Amino acid sequence: MGGAVAVTMNRPSHVLLDTASSRELDKRAIAGGIAGTALMEAAGKSVADMLTDYIGTPLEAGGTIIVLCGPGNNGGDGFVAARYLEEWGYPVSLRCSHLPSELKGDAKKAAGKWRGEVEPLSTTGFKNASAIVDCLFGTGLARPIEGEMANVVEAMNASETFVLSADLPSGLCANTGRPLGACVEAGATVTFNFKKPGHTIVPGRYFCGGNGNIHVADIGIPADTLNGEMPTDYENVPSLWGQSFPFSGPQTHKYGRGHMLVLGGKEPTLGASRLASLAGLRVGAGLVTLAAPTETYAVQASALMDVMVRRFDSAFGFMGIVNDPRIRSVLVGPGAGRGEKTVDLVKQVGAKNKSLVLDADALASLVGRVDLIKELKSPEVVLTPHEGEFAKLFPNISFTEDRLEAVKNAAKETNAVVVLKGVSTIVAAPDGRASVATNAPSWLSVGGTGDVLSGMICGLMTQGMPAFEAASAGVWVHGEAGMSAGRGLLASDLLQVIPKVLP
Repeated sequence: MGGAVAVTMNRPSHVLLDTASSRELDKRAIAGGIAGTALMEAAGKSVADMLTDYIGTPLEAGGTIIVLCGPGNNGGDGFVAARYLEEWGYPVSLRCSHLPSELKGDAKKAAGKWRGEVEPLSTTGFKNASAIVDCLFGTGLARPIEGEMANVVEAMNASETFVLSADLPSGLCANTGRPLGACVEAGATVTFNFKKPGHTIVPGRYFCGGNGNIHVADIGIPADTLNGEMPTDYENVPSLWGQSFPFSGPQTHKYGRGHMLVLGGKEPTLGASRLASLAGLRVGAGLVTLAAPTETYAVQASALMDVMVRRFDSAFGFMGIVNDPRIRSVLVGPGAGRGEKTVDLVKQVGAKNKSLVLDADALASLVGRVDLIKELKSPEVVLTPHEGEFAKLFPNISFTEDRLEAVKNAAKETNAVVVLKGVSTIVAAPDGRASVATNAPSWLSVGGTGDVLSGMICGLMTQGMPAFEAASAGVWVHGEAGMSAGRGLLASDLLQVIPKVLP
């Protein structure tokens, strides 16, 4: 029997390759001298290997493994997987959408090595199987599964039998993570070389089996096959941004770690700016000042011990605070109030050489005026909308069909880093880079957690971390803090656990 799938590769583990890039990678590998049949052999064996990890020995599995093969290379992977499983002593039933003689290329060669029966696809027998291997369609599918094939998928899902999908659950769009129609609900997925965006973006991540059940197998394509070309899509993990994460040296001081300014709030949302200020400190900013209007100054000053609170009475007074040369970044939004005054403050701060994070009320104030963001002179600008705010800010950009592309388009339109918050929080930069977070628990959806996130992003930028990396790191730490705090968390609970989850 084979061993576990090799998941440690000499290549960046955070890279996501879309369908076109994945095809190009295979083409280059074959042009470089690696036979397509060798890649298929490695892919099929990795599927068989992983299945044994899930179901155990033939005696432990206790039933027939049904391998479903489609007409393309994904089906060829299935023929290979079936061959190995049978050699290892598992009873295998192989069902194919086409006769072996009708297959083409490497898939036909793989089918030629299978010595067992090839049955037609059917909707029966799934409930009594020990496992199902889904090799119907891979990343190349661009249209809904229809007819009898759709019936097979629905019967498979209804059986509640464990399903392992090869490369991608059949019926799922590799680029968007959205089902094209009927879609296999896999218990686990084995993909090859790199994950695809659809493995990480909800609901695709759930169709693939969820975190911990999506495996990447090294099938022998050298890391340098990318020929130095830089992918633009990434899973948001520390290997993406870890090299730029700020670590204080032994001789640092508070101003060396950066001074962050937060525009203080108005009633009844005074807590929002406090949460953001404290989050900036928690991720390492050396100093945080909250600028509070006179009517709320006493409340804010008495509530905060670790944050400096300064009073202002007008935009002129606030800008006087902003002009302190030691202040590196400014957060405007949490509890700031909505309206023209906030827009004016954004424009004035944006004319200074300060990094700028815009959230909450600042975003609401800019609805219908998103063009102003591109005109800001700040060296780096980050926007942190949730889905409702995004829809209002960018009414011509729909995120329902292709979330990743939508956020990229918004970043290009505004020349800012855009963070679309949600179950799959996506961070996109104007240069086309994007990261997808997969670690946020559902219980983070509580009032105030977004203020903590914007404060963390601003705090990291204050320490000199570039905006895209700071936003991605902030999102990842936010998710880890949510997991650490556990169910029933309050936004303020995150402040206590942030230090425990910092990389």
